[in-house]
Amino acid sequence: MPVVDYQPEVAPKLYVAPFVPTQYQLPVLYVIVVYAVVIFAVWNIPAIRNVINPLKLFAIGWHELCHIIVAVLTGGTILQVSIDPNTGGCTKVEGGYPPLILCAGYIGSTFLGATFILAGFDTLVSKIMSWVIGFGMIVPLALVRDKLTILLTILYEGLLIGFWFIDHAQALRWYCLFVGVMHVYYCVWDIADDKYFRKVNDSDATQFGLMFPSIPAHVWAIFWILFETGVLIAFILLGIAVFKRTPDQMRYEAAQFLPT
Repeated sequence: MPVVDYQPEVAPKLYVAPFVPTQYQLPVLYVIVVYAVVIFAVWNIPAIRNVINPLKLFAIGWHELCHIIVAVLTGGTILQVSIDPNTGGCTKVEGGYPPLILCAGYIGSTFLGATFILAGFDTLVSKIMSWVIGFGMIVPLALVRDKLTILLTILYEGLLIGFWFIDHAQALRWYCLFVGVMHVYYCVWDIADDKYFRKVNDSDATQFGLMFPSIPAHVWAIFWILFETGVLIAFILLGIAVFKRTPDQMRYEAAQFLPT
């Protein structure tokens, strides 16, 4: 008896408007809202906030890397870089174009996070982006000596690997969404650290207030939060329009890339 290799169609037989979420996409929207609330809470509760240190370091490290890249591209010299889950990040630069260097942090964090949000809509994309997460959590350890953070990083890396084998890697979508929300709304967490923990390194919103004294820091904070929200909405709509997949279709497509 011949064996038939079932290959589901690439697009579901659903006539849904491009920006109207399907029944399989709606949970993604709910989870994004829940994650935003959970991250804000965990980021700002003493002691408990240490639990997410590996992901915080990834977010802080990428943010600072964006500053560094633009500083170098505009002719600046990097004098010092520090990354700490409690005091935040700091990049000291000599020369370059300060306004552009300062903008790069929030812009870079927002767009990387938005890419992770897209991964939340599709298993294949989440598989690819999981490599970015794994690498992104390891690199900052070069500047960290805290044993708890190192142990937690090993745990988070183990979870990431384990999620590849849960429901044919579908679980990676929710991991990527969590990381995505953390990066997209980096400005919110950055400002919260300023307000509640008086961290040593000021938020970029505070730095904008110092660079442009005529515009208060809280106005800059509102501007960047609105910017991040706008990008988030745009990428959610993009994800809804592009990844209209059923779970079976996602499993089949994802199985073509490192099947589990």
